[in-house]
Amino acid sequence: MIELDGLTKEYRDRVAVDDLTVRIEPGRVTGFLGPNGSGKTTTMRCVLGLTRPTAGAATVLGVPYRQLDHPMRRVGALIDASARHPGRTAHAHLLALAQSNALPRWRVDEVIELVGLGSVAYERVRGFSLGMGQRLGIAAALLGDPEVLLLDEPVNGLDPEGIRWVRQLLRGLADEGRTVLVSSHLMSEMEDTADHLVVLGRGRLLADVSVPDLLGRHAAVRVRSPQAPLLSAALREAGARVSLEVDGALRVEGVDTAAVGDVAFTAGVRVHELAPVTVSLEAAYLALTGDDVEYRAVAR
Repeated sequence: MIELDGLTKEYRDRVAVDDLTVRIEPGRVTGFLGPNGSGKTTTMRCVLGLTRPTAGAATVLGVPYRQLDHPMRRVGALIDASARHPGRTAHAHLLALAQSNALPRWRVDEVIELVGLGSVAYERVRGFSLGMGQRLGIAAALLGDPEVLLLDEPVNGLDPEGIRWVRQLLRGLADEGRTVLVSSHLMSEMEDTADHLVVLGRGRLLADVSVPDLLGRHAAVRVRSPQAPLLSAALREAGARVSLEVDGALRVEGVDTAAVGDVAFTAGVRVHELAPVTVSLEAAYLALTGDDVEYRAVAR
């Protein structure tokens, strides 16, 4: 578990993280979302003791990261995949990390095979592609078989097969009861991977919500009727928000399809089409983080 309590990080001319209070639960993949500069990486660095917060606290497994003995056995992290000596081989890089935390040598070979780098294990990492570097960074995060994982943009540079592999890996780790916090700009991937979302905007918490709940907040109903004006008036009277689409159908928000059908029946209106309209995570995210959004925390 990761807990943030009033976490704040200020620099001279800006507030990177602003009074952030949230709990990252085990047993699920938590997607960490927000525009560039929203404070995601700074938050992760505070959790890992790499950045000292101005106020508040960040704990992992109940204590500050710096108090953990053999931290790689408890927490795995990928913050900067390029943080490696270019003259070392992948195997030597991981072996040095393993020795620093008293991890067995066989674990190095195990994670190299797990991330698909077996064929290049003894090549110098200066020649690695971006995707290979990401796989090496993930291998380092997994080296201690940790209870908690923090991964910052782990799918950058990966091909579709690699992205699918990361998705399956994260889901498997969460299913084992581990705490998984992962940031990404790929909304479609987060929609397929994450169970829960924490969304930041300018360092503040915008949402701490499950993926289905967030998508449900932006869902709508499409209804088409030859008596659209009458149906629109009846729906508004019932408390729905109604707008006209370009093809003459009505977009109805605030009620579900059953309620729209009931209103149409009561009003004696014929309906030619009635269907739910689901939104993508990208659309819901953009609606939440738009420049005109008032900062607010979505109720958990």
